[in-house]
Amino acid sequence: MRSLAGWAVGLSAAALLASCGGGSSASTDRVLKEVERPARASHVSVVQTGVLPAPVQDAAAAPISSERFLLLGGIDSSEASVADILSASAAGATRIGSLPSALHDATASFLGGAAYLFGGGVVESFSAITRVSPTGATQPAGNLPTAGSDVASAVIGDTVYIVGGYTGQTPLRTILAWRPGESAHVVATLPKPLRYAAVTALGGVLYIAGGTSGEAASRDIYRFYPQENRLLRLGMLPAPLTHAAAVVVGDSVYVFGGRSAAADGQTRRILEIWPDGVVHEVGLLPRALSDMAAVALGGKVVLAGGRDSAGAVQDAVLTATVALG
Repeated sequence: MRSLAGWAVGLSAAALLASCGGGSSASTDRVLKEVERPARASHVSVVQTGVLPAPVQDAAAAPISSERFLLLGGIDSSEASVADILSASAAGATRIGSLPSALHDATASFLGGAAYLFGGGVVESFSAITRVSPTGATQPAGNLPTAGSDVASAVIGDTVYIVGGYTGQTPLRTILAWRPGESAHVVATLPKPLRYAAVTALGGVLYIAGGTSGEAASRDIYRFYPQENRLLRLGMLPAPLTHAAAVVVGDSVYVFGGRSAAADGQTRRILEIWPDGVVHEVGLLPRALSDMAAVALGGKVVLAGGRDSAGAVQDAVLTATVALG
């Protein structure tokens, strides 16, 4: 393993974008500064703790308690989209219902006692927002401004933020804001289109790491401030990365697995991103995986399914424990 334990690259950034509604402005006056600083003694260990009823990749996930999460849709081992609603924990999962239609590459967030599923697709991308109760009941909750699969989301306060995606013809560069009972609307524009980004929220700020832009995997880390509708390029990942999963534990963002632009370019690496943009490698997955579902439960991270470098869809449930320094 190529360790970053003894050093880290610190990246300071000037504001790249401040947008409200559909408008945007951009600047390229980003300043990079390499510094050496001691690493905190963080380490992530990962073990398999359960098995899903069937292999799945590209499923959406949302925590519903400190011990359980919903796993929604995805692609099975025959490369077909599924409509399954699973109630899952670190020990495994049980099917409790079906989505209105089979789909994959959607995103889900938990808000106000229910999970909300955004977009996704099969051959075409979808615009539907679906409310999913912890018992598996579904009902329509609205629509995105445009169809979108390959999306990612996170909750800040009473608002879900949906990042990037793909209409089926056009990659998206929007950040949308949505609250139950209201219309989703654009609050910022990314400097470039992004699909399959790793997205999470920490301290009232949205973090966006990697993703696919065009045919290339991105190294960029962005931070979006909702109260100001302001987007900064915070730093860079050690290597281009897409199809990864991001989760917050403590005061850091952790990015699990993912891959390069190549379909067989999966990685085992687990990265920690500090709020100032410093990145450390802090552990390895048991195998190289992309397209996993990931949630934080009770101070640990649970990872479900995914795809390995041979193209095999996974049925493992993994639990990651973060030892904070």
